[in-house]
Amino acid sequence: MEYQVYTLSNGIRILHHPVKSAIAHCCLLINAGSRDENPEQEGLAHFIEHLLFKETERRSTSQILNRLELVGADLNAYTTKEYTCIHASFLKEHLERTIDLFEDIVFHSTFPQAELEKERGVILDEIASYLDQPEEAIQDDFEGLLFKGHILGGNILGTPDTVNRITQEDVRGFIANNYNTSQIILAVAGDYDFKKLVKLADKYMGAIAVNNTPKNRIKAPVNKPQLVKSEKAISQTHCVMGMQAYPSSHPYKSGLLLLNNLLGGMGMSSRLNLEIREKYGIAYTIESSYTPLTDTGIFNIYYGTDSEKAERAMRLVNKELKKLRENKLGTLQLHQAKQKFNGQIALAEENRMGLIISMAKSLMDFNHIDSLEEVIAKINAVTADQALEIANEILDNQQMTTLSFEPLD
Repeated sequence: MEYQVYTLSNGIRILHHPVKSAIAHCCLLINAGSRDENPEQEGLAHFIEHLLFKETERRSTSQILNRLELVGADLNAYTTKEYTCIHASFLKEHLERTIDLFEDIVFHSTFPQAELEKERGVILDEIASYLDQPEEAIQDDFEGLLFKGHILGGNILGTPDTVNRITQEDVRGFIANNYNTSQIILAVAGDYDFKKLVKLADKYMGAIAVNNTPKNRIKAPVNKPQLVKSEKAISQTHCVMGMQAYPSSHPYKSGLLLLNNLLGGMGMSSRLNLEIREKYGIAYTIESSYTPLTDTGIFNIYYGTDSEKAERAMRLVNKELKKLRENKLGTLQLHQAKQKFNGQIALAEENRMGLIISMAKSLMDFNHIDSLEEVIAKINAVTADQALEIANEILDNQQMTTLSFEPLD
């Protein structure tokens, strides 16, 4: 995969992935997320992401929102447990406009009290909206159990109590403590000359003051498995089961990604979907996911079903997990699993915004970006013995925490 990297004098890195297209994609990735909050400030990183689109020293809220939308561009942002990302897609002639805006909102926002109060209300509505969606709320509650007593178990959105307590001082303090310039990447996928891109980035971001505040992330302990049932005013039973898994640097990460895709990943041909939905018609949605973080990971299985079918769904899920723990994948099974996953990875590169964000994350975490060929080589290197070992480490339902939302009697 072709890419170029340049580091400004203040530590901000410029990443360029050349693409012959009239459309360009740009993101500003900041290595600061909800795990960097104090527990009493839960939701602060996400709150700041919202506030970045409010007033700056030289722009009003409407000027910020119109700066790119008036030229047909798409501007957005999101917060995860480890990152804050601002991103935009636009006609390639609007790159300077985009970099100018990114620099302004990230480094010159003023966080006026009136806007803070307004956005507080918006976020409280967002929290209420998620609570009305049990398939979303159960994921947050599950992670709260999985990482109980650690900030990784906090809700990215925060809680009504913590969001109501956030102040201007909290906002400014978090940025000062976490927006480390050597942990910020401006990434661009587009048809540009790299030297001109660097010159443009230096024009707008070269004068930003150096911030080398060190990270103080503490690894989460592994909690004992729990079985928790919670009654809700819902019509279906929702269930999540899983455990902590490999971090992003683990040598078995590729193997677990492959195994997860085989078990309950994308597409209708996953084992869980074929067995539980297609064969028995038990669950409309059943899937598994694996999210690697820098020092741990999250593996889980989710399904929603009628209450009278929930117990059978659990038995069938455990049956599929047992198969993977006890039966080594055959040569053909492993080959087909790799072929399917490799094809999905290759197709995902067509999503150029997703690709440039993924490249920025790789550069942030590893100071290196694997080519598509290198990624596929790692998948192809997974052996049946490794897959069996991974299954016995990660897919042991006896070691999983299980949370279910059940309808009120």
